[in-house]
Amino acid sequence: MKIGILTFHRCINYGSYWQARCLAEGLRVTGHDVVILDHGSRRIDAAEWKCAFHPTLPSATPKADRPCYRRKIRRFLHAIDSLPLSGRFQLDHPVEMECVDVVVVGSDEVWNLFHPWYGGCALFYGDGLRAQRLVSYAASFGNYDASCGLAQVWAERLRMFERISVRDAHSRAIVENAIGVEPELVLDPCLQFPLEAGEHDGEHGRDESSGAYVAVYGHGFSAAFVAGVRRWARRKKLALVSIGYRNDWADRQWLDAGPLEFARCIAGAEAVATNFFHGCVFALAHGKPFVCEGSWYRWNKLRGLMAKVGGERHLLAEDTPADVYEGLLGEPLDPDIPQRIEQLRRSSQRYLERALAAPGFP
Repeated sequence: MKIGILTFHRCINYGSYWQARCLAEGLRVTGHDVVILDHGSRRIDAAEWKCAFHPTLPSATPKADRPCYRRKIRRFLHAIDSLPLSGRFQLDHPVEMECVDVVVVGSDEVWNLFHPWYGGCALFYGDGLRAQRLVSYAASFGNYDASCGLAQVWAERLRMFERISVRDAHSRAIVENAIGVEPELVLDPCLQFPLEAGEHDGEHGRDESSGAYVAVYGHGFSAAFVAGVRRWARRKKLALVSIGYRNDWADRQWLDAGPLEFARCIAGAEAVATNFFHGCVFALAHGKPFVCEGSWYRWNKLRGLMAKVGGERHLLAEDTPADVYEGLLGEPLDPDIPQRIEQLRRSSQRYLERALAAPGFP
């Protein structure tokens, strides 16, 4: 079959890039012809680049950091252009999209009506797609409030999907309340189809990940979280390397890292400190000790992921005692976590096999 993946693949965001790439490569090894549907929009490109140059708002971006973020954007654009892309078409004019047998919508916050620039885009709900069949994989509503419900127009579009899977219980509840169908809960593609660290090559530039270090991924951390991570890192004589975003409390800033360098950084770290969803995902994929601080925007995703894999104790509150940091960062992951991930991989694979199965195709 020819499969088209519809996701946020052009975001200047490590998680968006990797979940698109992992899903594409994971489906291609099954023998299908897979492309990432390459939608474009000047409006969204402008919003992405503005955010990429000022990623830690409301904190101002130091003028000296702007060349680093410019290099980061260039590395993203180069990596994105290397993905298996379809012909380009306009997001708001999908009639130019090439025809495929099946469109897989997801992963990412593809159904988040609160998304600052993709919110309310009907394409991600299946409207106007040139495909015989429509399914989702690991779709999410992000920070969309379940109490808002879904307007009838969006619910009716979800009914067009032959099969629906989501990556968190929050999204599952929204779908079930809207159309009376309980979607399957599956793994994020970066956990379902993880790439080996040795495959993350081909990118150049200064490498800030030399020596033993803790990878810091995110921004806007609380003072208590910073103190807990710094205390443990100092005791272990480990450098703190902030990847992709400025955190002045870290020892080194690696602001211009592209998506391939990000993957290498997490793979080579002794531990990970994050408040981002894919910081946790990559720590889990590489079996790294990690701590995560919740944020209002990512709380639904983080809580759902931790509940799914049995990692709730890694999601810390502001009053978490220091000895908890010691235990989580200094000890291997609970062996139950990789076991649960492996179980979820098997059930997620079964979902994909059922979702892609159709008369006349293997």
